[in-house]
Amino acid sequence: MNQQYPSALLERAVTELAKLPGVGRKTALRLALHLLRRSEDEVDMFANAVSDMRHNVVYCSVCHNISDTEVCPICSNPSRDASKVCVVENVQDVMAIENTMQFNGLYHVLGGIISPMDGIGPGNLEIESLVGRVADGGIEEVILALSSTMEGDTTNFYIARKLEDYNVKLSVIARGISVGNEIEYTDEVTLGRSIVNRTPFGK
Repeated sequence: MNQQYPSALLERAVTELAKLPGVGRKTALRLALHLLRRSEDEVDMFANAVSDMRHNVVYCSVCHNISDTEVCPICSNPSRDASKVCVVENVQDVMAIENTMQFNGLYHVLGGIISPMDGIGPGNLEIESLVGRVADGGIEEVILALSSTMEGDTTNFYIARKLEDYNVKLSVIARGISVGNEIEYTDEVTLGRSIVNRTPFGK
C-alpha cells in the first residue's frame, strides 16, 4: 500500500531524499520531517551547502582528487614527497590514508577499478593520466593501494604492465588488509601499517 502524504511538497522532498544511497522512504520521511522542524535559515544553509558543493567542487587536474581549486591542496603542498605516488580507487581512499598520517607522498585517484562485469574497462579509469605523470619524470615509486579483490589485483597487473618500460619502483600495500576488504573500511592502524610495510610488486 502506498504511503499517503498530507502535502505534495513533502512527498516530493521524500522522493528526492530516498534517492540517496542507503536511504529508504521511511528514513527519507524522517529526514524530511526533521528538516520541517528546523528554522528556515538552517534549512537554507543545508540546501546551499549541498548546492555549492555540487556546483563548485572540481577534480584536481593532477591527481583527480576532489578539490575547491584546479590543483588540490595535497598536490600543491611543497612539503609533500612528489617522488612517491599512491594509486587509489576513489576519493574515500585518499581520506582514509590521510587519516593514518603515515604517508607524505602524492596520490592518483583512478575513479574505480577494472571490472568487466560492471562494464568498467581501463579506458573508463584515469590510468593513462597516471602513465603520463610517470613519463614526465620525477616519480620514483608508484604504490598500488587498491582493494584486495580480484578486480583490484587485475587493475594492479594492468597498471604494472603499462609502467614496465619506465624506471619506476612498483610496490603494493602489505596484505595486513584481509583479502576482499576495501581500503575505505579498513581501520587506520592496520591501513597505516600496510602503507609503511609495503612490498615490491611481483609481476
